[in-house]
Amino acid sequence: MRELHVAGPLSRSELGSRTGLTRSTVRALIGELAAAQLVSEVEPEPLGTPGRPSHLVCPNPLRPVALGLEIAVDSIAGAVVGFGGDVLQSLRVDRPRGELSLDRTVADLAQLAARLDRFDEGSAIGIGAAIAGVVRRADGVVALAPNLGWRDVALSHALRQSLGTMLPIHIGNEADLGALAEARRGAARGASHILFVSGEVGVGGGVIVDGRPLNGIAGFAGEIGHMPLNPAGSACRCGSVGCWETEVGEDALLARAGRVRGGGRDAVASVLRDASSGDERARAALEHVGHWLGYGLAGLVNVLNPELIVLGGLLGRIHARIARTVEQQLDRYALPDARRLVAVVPAMLGENAPLLGAAELAFETFLGEPAAWLKPRPALVALATA
Repeated sequence: MRELHVAGPLSRSELGSRTGLTRSTVRALIGELAAAQLVSEVEPEPLGTPGRPSHLVCPNPLRPVALGLEIAVDSIAGAVVGFGGDVLQSLRVDRPRGELSLDRTVADLAQLAARLDRFDEGSAIGIGAAIAGVVRRADGVVALAPNLGWRDVALSHALRQSLGTMLPIHIGNEADLGALAEARRGAARGASHILFVSGEVGVGGGVIVDGRPLNGIAGFAGEIGHMPLNPAGSACRCGSVGCWETEVGEDALLARAGRVRGGGRDAVASVLRDASSGDERARAALEHVGHWLGYGLAGLVNVLNPELIVLGGLLGRIHARIARTVEQQLDRYALPDARRLVAVVPAMLGENAPLLGAAELAFETFLGEPAAWLKPRPALVALATA
């Protein structure tokens, strides 16, 4: 089921080679899955070559489905994602940055979810939510979300009450989930050692090592935006001074370009337009962000030795303007052997990477135990263990 979810339609022989299962076991499992309406077998289009093409086993995008939610500083979003990764419906709603209370946020999310008419709770396996904050995975508590003004917020419980659901709810950091989505569906597909760096108001990171997320003991790993990088820098919302996000986040870019802090995507777009038109202050602001971004990435390359760095959010949108500076900083400060092995690319999924990653997080329970959706047969168990 995991192979079908991540890779899409596969032949029986491909499923056998990917899983190591025998042909008879694969045949029996496909029969079980088809009976449960989780998969179907279809004949592919003829290729014009001799021989009969193998039937493909296709995931059913309508069963099961997951609901992905995202809480960003200036928007909320929801998406209904089917088995196999098809996005059946999505919706994003901008919100004023001052409307950040927990009660207002979960109420807004409940209203948004009610508009997603492709979401059928009877066919759902769970709900995932991405948030720009430090998340304790075990109980869905947001320990700290400085750009939202939240501390020790029981988000999972609040969402359950607001949505009125008994479905499992999983909460994750937006950058961690952006990394998961880009690894499965985006720019990092096929890579095993990934660093995902997402920047908007704040900066977050998601790390995948040997194909597995690096979460830390409590789920707090990846808070790279709060690496102390510049002792002579600005105060950060987290209470420290000189954090990485104070040099490469949205406010740093806008302030150096002469814009009002908190201007959002429109203000960033204006900086990019002015830089393209030759405005020196806008160009200098982008150069500053590129300098500090490359400097910080060099340190992370030396520590983590990734094969791919994916830039999301603001950093992905401005990548084309700062790529040269970032590469120069990596050349200067990263260890040569590690530097030669890493590439830097913008995210493929854009601003929706954390949202789609939230849906993927909800699918994890199902992928780990899909038999809960099947009627177990002793004959199948005996066949699989033979």
